[in-house]
Amino acid sequence: MGASLGINLLPQKGKLCNFDCIYCECGWNRDGRGDRSIATAEDLRRTLEEKLIKCQEEGVRIDSITFSGDGEPTLNPDFPQIIDITLALRDRYYPQAKVSVLSNSTRVCRDEVFQALRKVDNPIMKLDAPTAELAARINQPACEYSVPSIVADLKKFEGDFVLQTMFLKGNGFDSSSPEVLEGWMEIVRELRPREIMVYTLDRETPMKDLQKFTPEQMAQMVRPLVEEGFKIQIKG
Repeated sequence: MGASLGINLLPQKGKLCNFDCIYCECGWNRDGRGDRSIATAEDLRRTLEEKLIKCQEEGVRIDSITFSGDGEPTLNPDFPQIIDITLALRDRYYPQAKVSVLSNSTRVCRDEVFQALRKVDNPIMKLDAPTAELAARINQPACEYSVPSIVADLKKFEGDFVLQTMFLKGNGFDSSSPEVLEGWMEIVRELRPREIMVYTLDRETPMKDLQKFTPEQMAQMVRPLVEEGFKIQIKG
């Protein structure tokens, strides 16, 4: 996404997520419970405006204002209001910048969250596995998780979203196995997102001995989709 200004709406010294992914750079949920403070909409308004003004004065380029942080950003109770504030500040100070949200897709079922995600330029929605059983191995959801329900929720975007998927091996999960890869590709064909981000391990992971794929391996894995016309970005 180019030069990205990251925003963390969750605890600064902890982690808050309804997934406990085996590859999460923030570590395990159990190890990130020392801080439960969460930014409010007014906290965001004040700090983001200060940062954008400073960046503007210093001539800093911003291509994307990106919500990710230490966990799932849509868990912040002020998320819809925060998106409205961010869009207004973006329009005032950096109108050329995009607003992006990286989400695990579990909160799209809430209409206020979905409506907020529809307003941003890049709703980047995660789907790593084609079944709940497989998701349990890689994402370890702490919430009730149904892939058909997630797919139904993502259909509401009518293809106007970015699908993000982690490719790895470990903990009984292998993105290149037929049960994972073929099932995932069928979901892609059903959702028809405008773009797909496929990536692999890049930073230290809480579960050890996980294996990454090379860009060449991932390109081979997604070749059928590319040949069908899907736009796929591969990050090794």
